[in-house]
Amino acid sequence: MGILTWIIVGLVAGAIAKALHPGKDPGGFLVTILIGIAGAVVGGWVFSLLGYGPVDGFNLGSLFIAILGAVLLLFLYRKFSTKA
Repeated sequence: MGILTWIIVGLVAGAIAKALHPGKDPGGFLVTILIGIAGAVVGGWVFSLLGYGPVDGFNLGSLFIAILGAVLLLFLYRKFSTKA
């Protein structure tokens, strides 16, 4: 999957993850979007390692995996970030 597709999937995944896991984020909206992009990459990598095949293209399977990764990273970010 191209980098532009990962960014688009990550943006969508970050917005959906924010809706599924609402609350105050220490970094705001931009950090949530970046977490969504990272979640798409991490989710795709983990699912590929588990043998579920490569995450390729902009489809429902890729979006679902990206959302799972984004929710996980958002949860971890909130848990371990310092609150000023």
